Amino acid sequence: MEFTREEKLAVVKMVDYVILADSKVDPAEMNLLTQLMERFSFDSFFIGQARNLNKDIAFKTISLMSLNKKKILAKLLDEVAISDGFIHEKEIIKITEALGHIEIGRELS
Repeated sequence: MEFTREEKLAVVKMVDYVILADSKVDPAEMNLLTQLMERFSFDSFFIGQARNLNKDIAFKTISLMSLNKKKILAKLLDEVAISDGFIHEKEIIKITEALGHIEIGRELS
């Protein structure tokens, strides 16, 4: 599935948002981010751009994505949270916040 540049920025922003939730980056999380770089064709400069993206703009972008893309994002956030073998409470809070903006219920009604 192809994501637009704006969608990729928003997805990477959300993934990075969850990775940084517990204020430490585990090697397993970095490994997952490296895999995402290959899967979504972006580089470390792109991660910097995503970090600079306003969170509200990222939330707006993900709310406008197709249902299939939203499902992919939800799965990615879950993978990020469990990648280090421990789901931190702050990661759950960040994922819940992101999922609240995905608005999947709107797609299903």
